[in-house]
Amino acid sequence: MKAARAPAFWWQPPSLVSRLLTPASFTYGRVARRNLVHGPRSPADCPVLCVGNFTVGGGGKTPTAIALGHAALSLGRRPGFVSRGYGRKSRKPLIVDPARHGVADVGDEPLLLARVAPTAVAADRAVAAELLMRERGVDFVIMDDGFQSAHLAIDYALIALDARRGLGNGAVFPAGPLRAPLIDQIRHADGLLLIGSDEEDNRNGEVAVRMMARAGRPIFSGSLVPKSRHILFGERILAFAGIADPTKFYASLRDLGCDVVETRDFPDHHPFVPDDLAALAERARTEKLVLATTRKDAVRIAGVEDGEIFLKGCAVLDVELEFAVPTVPRRIVRETIAEFERRRTHLVPAHPAEG
Repeated sequence: MKAARAPAFWWQPPSLVSRLLTPASFTYGRVARRNLVHGPRSPADCPVLCVGNFTVGGGGKTPTAIALGHAALSLGRRPGFVSRGYGRKSRKPLIVDPARHGVADVGDEPLLLARVAPTAVAADRAVAAELLMRERGVDFVIMDDGFQSAHLAIDYALIALDARRGLGNGAVFPAGPLRAPLIDQIRHADGLLLIGSDEEDNRNGEVAVRMMARAGRPIFSGSLVPKSRHILFGERILAFAGIADPTKFYASLRDLGCDVVETRDFPDHHPFVPDDLAALAERARTEKLVLATTRKDAVRIAGVEDGEIFLKGCAVLDVELEFAVPTVPRRIVRETIAEFERRRTHLVPAHPAEG
């Protein structure tokens, strides 16, 4: 599957292009709303916590899922992750084995998740959850994405929102980045996690924050922080990334004291090829720069011919999600468990349909 770059107009004020796409957005939004309200979701025999986005593209879901996985482990649970496995060639459900599987088999994010807890990929996340419970004894499922999916019932839906990008132009796909009408998504969300600071970008996350607050949903905050804070200090960097918003990565490098001389943007989930790596290595050699990329990109590069050799000369920045209030992840895990117990005791569906 070839990765695509999100159109720039999504993240700009409403334009002629977005207005021309409004009829298509209306149709898409009706279908998305129907999935949210009436989608036939299968209830799992254990608590299900979903980490989703209101918008298309990345917003810190995977680091958030990993942080919640660690919280579940600290509470004595046996968590497991389920994912669609974006971009993988096979549609067969399987449990990720990092020693045997590559990006082509399972996608990039599942390889990162599998470092923390058992991870299964499947187009139908209910199938993935059942696989984990049956074969790995998982008793707490964390969905990386899938909030709008109509497969697996959710006990707690946490929405991760990039504070800098916010909701973009506020329009539904394809006129904008929203995956469904915002009000319909908020009705099915249990909490909002605002990631990063939006002070310099006209407070783009405020619309979602106000609407979630009016709906009585809790608002949490957190930030993505580098694990290795001083490894690249003072270096002249050629930074490259194939993620939804590479500017966050470049900003992190500058915050570490790097001199980011050049950048190279690739589409999200970009399938690197040897020519990409050769061009990057040649440019770095010619300009005497240090190559730097994200861990998510490094996972994809490792599967390319001579990719491991390339990575030996490339700095890889690891980040982790830190909640502003350290007790929040455990609170969310406990609330997910409590909702599951309530659903099981009273035989009520997770996230009952709303008209």
